[in-house]
Amino acid sequence: MTQEPAALALDWAQAGRKVALATVIETWGSAPRAVGSQLVIDGDGAMEGSVSGGCVEGAVVTAAIDAIAAGKSEILEFGVSDDEAFAVGLACGGQIKVLVQPVGDGLTLAMLQALADARDAARPIGIATDLATGASRIIAPADAPDRFRLDRSGMEQDGTFITIQNPPLRMIIVGAVHIAQPLVSMARACGYAPTLIDPRGAFGSAARFPGETIMEDWPDEALATLKPDARTAIVTLTHDPKLDDPAIMAALRSDVFYLGCLGSTRTHAKRVTRLQDAGFTADQIARIHAPVGLDIGGRHPAEIAVSIMAQITQTLRKAK
Repeated sequence: MTQEPAALALDWAQAGRKVALATVIETWGSAPRAVGSQLVIDGDGAMEGSVSGGCVEGAVVTAAIDAIAAGKSEILEFGVSDDEAFAVGLACGGQIKVLVQPVGDGLTLAMLQALADARDAARPIGIATDLATGASRIIAPADAPDRFRLDRSGMEQDGTFITIQNPPLRMIIVGAVHIAQPLVSMARACGYAPTLIDPRGAFGSAARFPGETIMEDWPDEALATLKPDARTAIVTLTHDPKLDDPAIMAALRSDVFYLGCLGSTRTHAKRVTRLQDAGFTADQIARIHAPVGLDIGGRHPAEIAVSIMAQITQTLRKAK
């Protein structure tokens, strides 16, 4: 999987390459990429990442090479026409403002290392940049609590731009069944850190899920270890109440932003009765997405995984 631009900027700079990091700091209209999107460029024009989906990358690379040579930050403004957007597969255009920072001018190697260390430790961190001077500094969640909570980089009223780096969202999948195989891959592609739980060794094997984190504990025990929080989605797929129900109950006692459970409407009705008998309220039970996934008519495991991933994305966006 391709590294994030900030992580790649550190690797390139440590390897002796001259590097700049470009960040989308403002957008208007139907801008192709969100605020906070980044592109790393070296002095020879090599690049990774994106600030516009392909519309203005060429101009940003040229400006970054000049900024690296001059050793100074620069703010670029672009209007992306509908024709330009359409040419790279986008529906329509907009306007974007991009900050280009050579590593060493306001954005130091020490800051990039701090970002890398926080990423490895799954710890939230941010960078605040004074756009008037180009100087950056490391910040913690207490410095911008709302931005960290919403995962939202953006401009402050005083002209400071804040880049947020939260740990990856987590997806905990209970049941290493056939649907879990494409779902794990899709979760990773969407930036989630997935974990599989299945005490049945034949299901949760490394051969079926190469390179994935697999816990063979009973679901309630595994969740007690994982401590799901508001940045966690849980999906139960075993179709076995002995395995699914303890996970569902643990999830309902937590702050997870999404809980989806495989099973038909009839299966869910029986599940609801069991949860009511266990003392859960109607409001708590209403948090469950069941049958799991958006109703797209999917039957193939990959189609069902797509529907689940889409519903998780939809739920997360509504929560923000």
